[in-house]
Amino acid sequence: MYTLITGGTSGIGFELAKVFAYNGYNLIIVARNENELQRAYQEFTLIGVDVITIAKDLFRKESPFEIYNEVKERGLTVEILVNDAGQGKYGNFADTDIYRELDIIQLNICSLVVLTKLFLRDMLQRGQGKILNLSSIASKQPGPLQSVYHGTKAFVQSFTEAVRNEVKHTGVTLTALLPGPTDTDFFNKADMQESKIVAEGELDDPVKVAKDGYEALMRGDDMVVSGFRNKMNVAMSNMLPDDVVAENTHKKQAPVNKKK
Repeated sequence: MYTLITGGTSGIGFELAKVFAYNGYNLIIVARNENELQRAYQEFTLIGVDVITIAKDLFRKESPFEIYNEVKERGLTVEILVNDAGQGKYGNFADTDIYRELDIIQLNICSLVVLTKLFLRDMLQRGQGKILNLSSIASKQPGPLQSVYHGTKAFVQSFTEAVRNEVKHTGVTLTALLPGPTDTDFFNKADMQESKIVAEGELDDPVKVAKDGYEALMRGDDMVVSGFRNKMNVAMSNMLPDDVVAENTHKKQAPVNKKK
């Protein structure tokens, strides 16, 4: 049996793959970049597990279906699905590229929904399986200057909680991992280097985030917020009115060279 991880060549996804490998799980790593897939393949095979790479662009709506079909055609069984791949876009919504944002919605929501549905059906037939969806503390907060990203993560969080409830008592569990700002390439891809949260904030260690996610998944938890600071952040967001949370988030994410 295998653990399938999207976005498994960098950031939190890479660290999750490493944790699974060190715990003896064979891997199916999905990413766009062939060179990065080869690098991940070489590293994880040294740990002593079987590693299969699939090069697919999850910005394409056909890709998650193609991933599932390839896995089935090769006779592989996915015991654990980790939907890690995700991106954001920084800036005022009125000014940002709508086509880029539609790609992000396809990646963060649509591909996750398709992969979850297809592999969940197989898990339910077997009466066992685990799914880890990468949510975010952004799922708990309105996100000015990252409105689409925060919106997609709110969907992921709600979706994960709902499907988890539907399949309770089946032997299949869904877990949401909610990291805060983490030291990965996410901010470069989102053109966020000048935001206060990156330039002045303290970013979390993806190794710690992956460990928290793995342990929560193995316990069958519904969700885990990684890190004490992030737990406090979510708790405060739950207590304050949404407009206050949105304003606070705006200030944290504003460019360091501009006043918002």
